[in-house]
Amino acid sequence: MARTADPNRRAELLDQIVDYLAGHGLSTLSMRPLAEHLGKSTRVLTHHFADKEELLSATMERLDERHRAWLRSLPGWTGSDSVGTIIRHTWDWQSSEDNLPTARLVHEIEGLAAGGRLRGHVPRLLADRSEFVAGLLRERGVPRADALRISTLANSAYTGLQLDLLTTGDRERVEEALDQLCALVDEWVATYR
Repeated sequence: MARTADPNRRAELLDQIVDYLAGHGLSTLSMRPLAEHLGKSTRVLTHHFADKEELLSATMERLDERHRAWLRSLPGWTGSDSVGTIIRHTWDWQSSEDNLPTARLVHEIEGLAAGGRLRGHVPRLLADRSEFVAGLLRERGVPRADALRISTLANSAYTGLQLDLLTTGDRERVEEALDQLCALVDEWVATYR
C-alpha cells in the first residue's frame, strides 16, 4: 500500500525545486538531475508528483504563491504608500543580486508560455498578474476598468524594463526610466482622488 504524500514535505520540496529552477532554468528540467541536486531519489519526486507535468504545475503554483506573499508583505501594500513607491520596492527586491535568478526564471516562463510551450502550465503569476495589481489600484480608489488598464500598462512596462536590465546591464538608464514609470502611475492614481 502506497504511503500518502505529506503536504508539508511536499511544500518544502517545492521550495527547493523553485530555488533549483531559479539557478538552472526551466527549459532543461529533468527529473533525474533534479533529484540528484536535491539529494533525493527520483522515487521521492514521483511519490509527491505523479509525473514531470504535475511537478511543473505544482512548482509554478508555488513560485506564484511565494511571489504574491512577498508582494503583499511589502511595507505600504495595505497602507498609505503610493503605488509608485510599491513598484519601486518591488523593483529593488527583484533586481537585487540574490533575487535576479528568480526574475530570470519568471522571464523564461514568460518566453516559454509566449512560444506556446507551456500549455496548461501558465501560473497565475503570469495569467492574473494584471488583476493582482489592479486590486491594489482599486484599493487606492481607481475604478475597476481603469485599474485593469493601468495595471496592464504598468506590468508590461515594468517587465520590459526588467528585461532591458537583464540583457544590457545598464542599471542607471533603466532605473531612471523605472522612476518615470512610478511617477506616471502615481499621477494616474491621483486623478481618481
